[in-house]
Amino acid sequence: MRMTADDVVRLFADERRVRVFAAVALGATSAEEIAERTGLVARDAVGALRRLEDRGVVVSDADGLAVSYDRFRDLARAAAGSGPPPDHGTGDELAEAVLRTFVREGRLVRLPAQWERKKLVLRHLAERSFEAGREYSEREVDDRLRTWCEGGAADHVTLRRYLVDLHHLDRQDGVYRRSPEDTALLG
Repeated sequence: MRMTADDVVRLFADERRVRVFAAVALGATSAEEIAERTGLVARDAVGALRRLEDRGVVVSDADGLAVSYDRFRDLARAAAGSGPPPDHGTGDELAEAVLRTFVREGRLVRLPAQWERKKLVLRHLAERSFEAGREYSEREVDDRLRTWCEGGAADHVTLRRYLVDLHHLDRQDGVYRRSPEDTALLG
């Protein structure tokens, strides 16, 4: 059943369902535990639990009851209109998670503080912005990097300096070039 953000609000408009949900979120794994923890009569606890299970926000598995956090993530994405998470084409789930955090809608939100994450994001920017082996003037480099910086916390000069320092771009006589070996160096 497809649920909207409004449906979630209506679902949790009932105090009994909120109490039952909270009990499950805090570790209750059965209807008996829920009734005990919430102070609800068993019939009310079971009715509220059934409604939460019908909507998919509480699930039952071998260990008992649990909150369906995947369901809430899907609902949040749908409410935000974002659909499925963006795919940056790395093929690596951990890299994708980092890129989703720092690169949104073709823009760099901010540079990560953690060095390994920063290197990953910078490599992504280099691969998406510069063709290997092609030469670029400083102005072309700046223009391409400015696109990433619009509305973010980083500036194109800082990005350019990092890309050169990390050897994603080679600079010689004011000409920049991304070497074909760039991806092999970091692989």
